[in-house]
Amino acid sequence: MDLGGTKIEGIVLKEASIDSEVCRLRISTEAAKGYEHIVSQVALLLAQLEEASGCKATKLGIGTPGCVDPPTQVFKNSNATCLNTRPFHKDLSAALGVDVEVVIANDANCFALAEHNWGAVRQVIPTATTSFGVIMGTGVGGGLIINNTTVSGAMGIAGEWGHNVLIPDGPDCYCGKKGCVEQVLSGPAVEKFYAEQTDLLLPLQQIYQRYLDASDEAATAAIERLLNYFGMAIATIINIVDPDVVVIGGGVSNIAELYTIGYEHAKNHVFNPILTTPIVAPLLGDSAGVYGAAALVM
Repeated sequence: MDLGGTKIEGIVLKEASIDSEVCRLRISTEAAKGYEHIVSQVALLLAQLEEASGCKATKLGIGTPGCVDPPTQVFKNSNATCLNTRPFHKDLSAALGVDVEVVIANDANCFALAEHNWGAVRQVIPTATTSFGVIMGTGVGGGLIINNTTVSGAMGIAGEWGHNVLIPDGPDCYCGKKGCVEQVLSGPAVEKFYAEQTDLLLPLQQIYQRYLDASDEAATAAIERLLNYFGMAIATIINIVDPDVVVIGGGVSNIAELYTIGYEHAKNHVFNPILTTPIVAPLLGDSAGVYGAAALVM
């Protein structure tokens, strides 16, 4: 399952292949009704999947916004804030019963795992064992794959490059710091920067189109700023992890210049004479979340 703020999507796969889909369903999260209701909605969707497939679940992989804190086993860092500080894994396991093993991972990790196993990473380098999956959308996150396995880390925050400081004393971030990557490279961050220059609040797609049309100096400045800081930020990941492939998902990934001009900016910050790491667009689209969640229990 892929648990989002507005919907929960679930699939049943017959085997470890995205071509073996038995059924797929989605229901509303109805997060406004609170934490206990979200738990019950997951249980409801599982029952519906069991009925549609004619199978009894023994394992459930679920991708979530935020993550389980390993020492305390409570949820943290979720933009679905009613999950935070709650023992989501324990409560969900109780709701589903002892016959169902529940494995939870951050949704960015699920995206990265799906694109690594079945998507863009495998297409570019079939033998890749290490990759980094970037989410650049409403927020900025990431998932780290090493030896073909997700890495969560001792504190459960591996891959969270969105909350590294990119611009000291930059825009305030909800995490308490200033100038985080998320406050520079997310879609809303680009929209905010453009609005500060023009007093116009436009969606990212329109700003990008104005950049392509070369008809708007503020749009040009906003996209050029995005490309420059993207190169700086992603170079930090490449310097630390040196992955076989970087794959970018989320709405911002549709900006084609990330893979050309942004890539050129990254070259200026990588600790190597040349940059050879492929930075590519995703292949699995919105299905990456549920495919990656399924891969957690395969």
